[in-house]
Amino acid sequence: MTKSPVLILHKLAPDPTAEWRHLLSFMALSAEDRMAMAKTTETLLHRANELVAGTYDYLLSVPETAAILGWEHGADEAHLAERRQFFAVWLARTLGLDTSDEFAHYLFMAGKLHAAHGPRETFVPPTYINGAIGLVIASFNKYMMEAELPADLIAKASSGWSKYLMAHLHLMLLGYEVAMDLDAGELAIAVTLYGRMQKIVGKDEIVVHVHEGAQTAVLLQKFFSYYPEARHDALESVWESQENEEDLWEKVSPVYFPKFGWRVLKNGRDLTYDGGFAAPLHAGDMIAIFPPGR
Repeated sequence: MTKSPVLILHKLAPDPTAEWRHLLSFMALSAEDRMAMAKTTETLLHRANELVAGTYDYLLSVPETAAILGWEHGADEAHLAERRQFFAVWLARTLGLDTSDEFAHYLFMAGKLHAAHGPRETFVPPTYINGAIGLVIASFNKYMMEAELPADLIAKASSGWSKYLMAHLHLMLLGYEVAMDLDAGELAIAVTLYGRMQKIVGKDEIVVHVHEGAQTAVLLQKFFSYYPEARHDALESVWESQENEEDLWEKVSPVYFPKFGWRVLKNGRDLTYDGGFAAPLHAGDMIAIFPPGR
């Protein structure tokens, strides 16, 4: 069945689950890697409390990171406890060698939180997200050496931990980027959600920022990139070929369109019959997303 070009979306952010699986495969995190890593988990777990506490002591001692966390005059104890708990849960799952799809979404969510999308709206520049993963890798290596584990085991385990943690970093930065994109633009457009979309997203309304005159497609691309779980329920995808005289071969990329019965309304008018996703957005516009049956 031919799909209406007025309801097509391009360039959604990668799905976290698919990206996680792809990256772990690309980095060749093998059974041998995992076996070596598992042999070091007891050593690393023994130092876990030290790593959690020491990480935040270090962040507090560096003026830039202390300022980011609002701790210029000392750590807020409630905030510190929250961050230690979050770090401890992540570390426990990491030392458990979690490669589940759910963990991919957890890492993706962690990236969003670092882009000021958490309850405290703390914005952490990506420099320090990269740096934090580097410090964890360095600490793992230090702990293994100090435990005087065999050199060949340290080498194999260090290789595996590095690949695994770089995959963590990629998923967190993916979440960070979609969160930053959701906030980019001078217009704040309210998006009201109905039916089961409310349950998927956990809210009945969100705000998406776009630039004046941007197409509605841009807003929807931001929304479905930020909420990939909503994408699976509301959108179908097909592969579209793109010809370019400068390329040696034809390129294909996924495009998305609403599943049967899903509707997007702009100011109460169904975009299927009123300009499609190319309809421009202006101050005061409102978007509504309806599942089938409404």
